[in-house]
Amino acid sequence: MRKNTRFLIHSAMIAALYMVLTHLQNLIFPDSTSFVIQFRASEALCVLAFFTPAAVPGLTLGTLLFNITFPALPLDFLLGSLATLLAALCMHKSRALTLKGYPLVGLLMPALWNGLIVGWELAVVIGGGFVYNAVTVALGELAVLLSLGSALYYALRIRGLDKKLFG
Repeated sequence: MRKNTRFLIHSAMIAALYMVLTHLQNLIFPDSTSFVIQFRASEALCVLAFFTPAAVPGLTLGTLLFNITFPALPLDFLLGSLATLLAALCMHKSRALTLKGYPLVGLLMPALWNGLIVGWELAVVIGGGFVYNAVTVALGELAVLLSLGSALYYALRIRGLDKKLFG
């Protein structure tokens, strides 16, 4: 029972943190968290999927809650959350694939899934062509994951917080 409770608490905390950080960023830098060119700093939290399976539902729920509480495209409730779910699942499954201790394959997953799914969604809803939308969304994801995500990953690992928090 304790393990299930811990899983639920971790998932809920990750979801709340994702949603609050995304709203806070949007208040400080309006429209930086949506549309074609986006840089959601909260996407750095995706690295938590390397440390705990609770991050998969947590990130997915956090994305859904933000998209519901922010004037997002209605299709984004489903597709944005699906992209996050697939990215987090792939990150968790690929956590052992590292390049000299760096989880590059996993860090590419949010760019891949959001680029494909959200890029398609934007092309259908607002136009601009699939390739353009997919590339710009993927570049935003890459920028966040390879900078802030990498910093968070190493901060958790070097300080041993990954084991203290999720071990």
